[in-house]
Amino acid sequence: MTEKFEPVIIGFTCNWCSYRAADMAGTARMKYAPNIRLIRLMCSGRLDPTFVLKAFVGGADAVMISGCHPGDCHYVEQNYKALRRFHLLKRVLTQMGIEPGRLKLVWASAAEGAIFADTVNKYVEEVRALGPLDWPAKNKESVSTPIMEKVAA
Repeated sequence: MTEKFEPVIIGFTCNWCSYRAADMAGTARMKYAPNIRLIRLMCSGRLDPTFVLKAFVGGADAVMISGCHPGDCHYVEQNYKALRRFHLLKRVLTQMGIEPGRLKLVWASAAEGAIFADTVNKYVEEVRALGPLDWPAKNKESVSTPIMEKVAA
């Protein structure tokens, strides 16, 4: 008997838009997969890239970053900063042996609860198709120890 793989996804959400979209989806009783664990940040631009690396080291199968639509940031242009970091992280993770599909960027306003729920459901299916990451166990010897010690700290 084989069990269906249930991915663990860490979601970093902006307090002003995407976290409220997730809240709206919940209060409107829109169903979305419970596989995502949301972490609220004041702004997606405040996401430190080491948070994403720590999520993967900690056993996450994927990470989703979500924030206000470009041009609608409460902190003026910080979501553009998040976009730049997202592209940088995608390149770094690819070089570390993690598929680019395991990192996703989503723009969602507070009024887009249905879009947020639909995006989460689709992303869970995408990650389920990729299979478990099991990255720390596979790459223990191949990853530079001082860097990973700093990330894990």
